[in-house]
Amino acid sequence: MFKNHPKGLIGAALSNMGERFGFYIMMAILSLFLMSKFGLEETPATIIYSIFYALIYLLALAGGLIADKTKKYKGTILTGLILMTVGYVLIAIPTPTPVPNFALYLTLTCIGLFVIAFGNGLFKGNLQAVVGQMYDNPKYADKRDTGFQIFYMFINIGALFAPLLAVGIRNWWVQRNGFAYNSDLPALCHQFIKGTITPEATTRFANLSTEVSAVAPTDLTAFANDYLNVFNTGFHYAFAVAIIAMLISVVIFIINKKSLPDPAHKVIQDTSVDEVAIVEMDKAEVRQRLYALFSVFAVVIFFWFSFHQNGVTLTFFAKDYTNLSMINFDLGFTSIQGAEIFQFFNPFFVVFLTPIIIGLFGWLRARGMEPSTPKKIAIGMGIAASAFGIMALGSINLPNASEVTAMGGLSDAARVTPMLLIGTYFILTVAELFISPLGLSFVSKVAPPQYQGIMQGAWLGATALGNQLLIFGTIFYKSLPIWATWSVFVAACLISMFTMLFMLKWLERVAK
Repeated sequence: MFKNHPKGLIGAALSNMGERFGFYIMMAILSLFLMSKFGLEETPATIIYSIFYALIYLLALAGGLIADKTKKYKGTILTGLILMTVGYVLIAIPTPTPVPNFALYLTLTCIGLFVIAFGNGLFKGNLQAVVGQMYDNPKYADKRDTGFQIFYMFINIGALFAPLLAVGIRNWWVQRNGFAYNSDLPALCHQFIKGTITPEATTRFANLSTEVSAVAPTDLTAFANDYLNVFNTGFHYAFAVAIIAMLISVVIFIINKKSLPDPAHKVIQDTSVDEVAIVEMDKAEVRQRLYALFSVFAVVIFFWFSFHQNGVTLTFFAKDYTNLSMINFDLGFTSIQGAEIFQFFNPFFVVFLTPIIIGLFGWLRARGMEPSTPKKIAIGMGIAASAFGIMALGSINLPNASEVTAMGGLSDAARVTPMLLIGTYFILTVAELFISPLGLSFVSKVAPPQYQGIMQGAWLGATALGNQLLIFGTIFYKSLPIWATWSVFVAACLISMFTMLFMLKWLERVAK
């Protein structure tokens, strides 16, 4: 697979695996952790989640600017890796639940999240600029799209087992302390302690407390406190696994650092000699390229607003509406069961589908039929719309989220099959492979040489704005019929697709 690609590609991809590992642990458990740790409702939890994920990408602008100004791309990347490691240490330290001081402990958690986001901003866009610089050599230029697809696949190997390990460690700790996992119990415990629980939910809470305990509890208040403390300590230990992954990435990057190119000297190398020539562009061409890039950035905001619902509304749907008993892997010492497990399928499908997508594009290229990069992005947005259309159809007969809360949760018989979410993640991953790695390729190809780092940061900045809109998804989830919530994302993806198609000829001309 790496044949005929630059030697530094695998080193760069392996360096990114730790970041992806931590990213998918956070995507899988962060919103649910905030709810079970602090008793937050979906909307305030999503506000924190969306700000965190917006900062991850928005701070890539700062990271790109720092690297472009200092010309120390590799040092900036290494600093980012170290900061992310420190951030995971801060949130992995177990603290008591229910928290004795809500404001203090939530602030400490947010500080840890900010450190992770800032480290990611220094790291992510600049490493992508390094990968892009590898393909400025004419020897590799026609393999740029494929190279970014391979890079994207390999960094997702780091994400592949992150959700499973997070769920396994959390459930292992719960079982080790004499309890069993139940997705509805953390919210019910908080409601019981606060005195906001409904009579119907109180009955369900009492029944579940007996089901998950080795010995039937006689004091429901004590049970609620004990269950929350054990449950969230397991979450803290899950975050700790990301520390190990980040340290591995630090070591890999240091080992490969000297062999990676430096975007401070974006060059086109002759295929037979090592001498380089600096790329020069006139001001008119620079402006045209920047206009094209910012037009694409504006469009993909709507895609990321829809796609990154996997960490919020799609996760809430898994917790509230999906029969989790149908997807339970019992390993003896622990069980891998929970709403978080569905975050495994996106990186799994990335790794599984990337060779197929690369093969498809290669087959089309050999016949002169391969779509341009902007057209691939537009197609991906249409595919994403179809995924949310399936979710809308599968949710037509489900009760509203407020009704589920009042009931204390649905019985397994009233929930949907896990295949609805798994199928949706499959289709969304196909869409992602048409958009995310190819968007990185488009930026690295079109960005003027002097703006490589900051334009990669701007691509991530567009993702940040899409993430900042995630809160509207949760508002829709809590206030609209479930099928109507997914229909909003269908509309957002279709708007993105048709806008890209409208600009297609111009974007293809600029990208030549």
